[in-house]
Amino acid sequence: MLDSPTLDEPGSARRTAPRGPTLDRLSCIDARGARVKIQPADVRGRFQVRKRLLWIALIAIYVSLPWIEVAGRPAVLIDIVHRRFYLFGQTFNAQDFWLAFFLLTGIGFALIVVSALWGRVWCGYACPQTVFLEGVFRRVERLFEGTPAQRKRRAAAGWTTARVLRAVGKYATFGVIAAALAHTLLGYFMPVRDVLRAMTSPPTEHPTAFLFVVLTTGLVYANFAWFREQLCIVVCPYGRLQSVLYDRDTINVGYDRTRGEPRGALGTAGAGDCIDCRRCVAVCPVGIDIRNGTQLECVGCANCIDACDEVMDRIGRPRGLVRYDSQRGFDEGRRQFWRPRVALYAVLLVVGAGVFAFAATRRAPFEADLLRARGPAFTLESDVVTNAFVLHVINKTPDEATFTLRPEPDARLQWTLPITEVRLASLADQHLPVLVRFRAADLPGGGSARLHVASPIGTRTVEVRLVGP
Repeated sequence: MLDSPTLDEPGSARRTAPRGPTLDRLSCIDARGARVKIQPADVRGRFQVRKRLLWIALIAIYVSLPWIEVAGRPAVLIDIVHRRFYLFGQTFNAQDFWLAFFLLTGIGFALIVVSALWGRVWCGYACPQTVFLEGVFRRVERLFEGTPAQRKRRAAAGWTTARVLRAVGKYATFGVIAAALAHTLLGYFMPVRDVLRAMTSPPTEHPTAFLFVVLTTGLVYANFAWFREQLCIVVCPYGRLQSVLYDRDTINVGYDRTRGEPRGALGTAGAGDCIDCRRCVAVCPVGIDIRNGTQLECVGCANCIDACDEVMDRIGRPRGLVRYDSQRGFDEGRRQFWRPRVALYAVLLVVGAGVFAFAATRRAPFEADLLRARGPAFTLESDVVTNAFVLHVINKTPDEATFTLRPEPDARLQWTLPITEVRLASLADQHLPVLVRFRAADLPGGGSARLHVASPIGTRTVEVRLVGP
C-alpha cells in the first residue's frame, strides 16, 4: 500500500512522510504506544439520519421489553433462579434449555452471513456498543463540553473552574445512564416488579441483584466513559474474522482509488477527485483512514461516506468517492450478489430452519416421568411384590392445568396413588409417590406397567419395568 501523497506546492506530486493513520499506525496511538483519545468530528448526511432513527428504535426496544407482557407474561424474561424462561408468549423451563442451541447458533450464523454479504454493517448500525456510545454517551458529552474542536481547545488551555464543572456534570450523567442501563439489563433476568422492589429495599435483601447492578454499572461506565473504541479494536474478535468472511463481492465501506488518485489540492493539474482534506479521517470513530483500504478496525459506520459526500457537494464533484461497494465494484464497476457461498448459506439456512421446526414440534406441553424410588428395587411380603416409584409431573404451559392420573387396566396389578388429579400452576411441578403391587406367581421375574397422564393439552403414557423375585 502506497503512502498518501502530500503536495508542497500546487502542481507538485512529490511524496513526503505520510500524515495521520496508515496500515501500520493508528491515530489513536502515539509514537510511544500510548493511547490518544479519539474525538471524532461531527458529521451530517443521509446515513447519519438513518442510523439515528434506527438507534432510537433499538434503544426503545431494549428499555421497554422487560415491561411488555404477552399473554400475561413478560415478553422476554430469563429467570435463572426459578428456571423459568419467557419469550414472546412462549413458556420454557430448564428441560427446554437445549433449544438455546438453535438460538445461539442461529445468531452466530446470521452474523456470518451478514458479514460475508454486507461487511460490518451490524457493528456500525446495530451493535449495542455503537448504539449507546454514538447515540447516547457522545451526545451527552457534546451537550456538556461542546463540539470536538471546542473540547480540544479547552483541553489545551488546561483545567479551569468551568471545565471542571463541565466534566463533573458529564461524568455524573454518565453514571446515572450506566446505572439505568444496568437496572434495565437486570429486568431481563428478574421480573421488573421485583427489580423495582429491590431498588427501594436494603441491599442485604437482594444481595445478588445488588452485586449484579454494581458490577454492571461499573463495567458500562468504564466502557463508555473511557474504554470506548478500544473495545472494537482490542477486545472484540469480530473484526479479525473479516479475512475469512470477506470476498471480492462483499459490500463494504471503501475508497475509489481509480477516481481519487493521485490526491491533490483543489485546482491541482492532473489530480484526482480526492483533495486530501482528511475529513474522512476526522469523523472516523476508530481513527483510521479509509483510503488505506479495508482494515479490521473499520466498523462500517458510514461516517466517512457522509463526510466525503459533503465535501464533494461543496466542490461540485459527484458523490461516491467513498461509498458502499464491493472490491469487484471498485475495480471493475460491477457487483455480483449470487455466488457459491450465497447458495451455500441459503442451503444451510433451510436445513437449520427445518431442524429447528422439527425440534420445536417435539417439545411437549408438559412432562411426566415415572422414576424408581430410592431404596430396594422391590419388597416381598406374603407372595406380594411391591415396586415403589415417584411420578414427576411438570406443567410447561403458560396457564394453570389439571392432570388426571389413570393406570392402564391390568387385573394382575394393584396401583396405589395418593391422588388422581394434580392441579399445577404454570411451570410448576410435583412429585407423587406411586406403589404397584402384584403377586409373584402372576408375574414371575416382573413385567411392565403403564400410567396415563391426561390433561386438556394432551395425554402422555409412561411405562415402567416391574421387578420381582
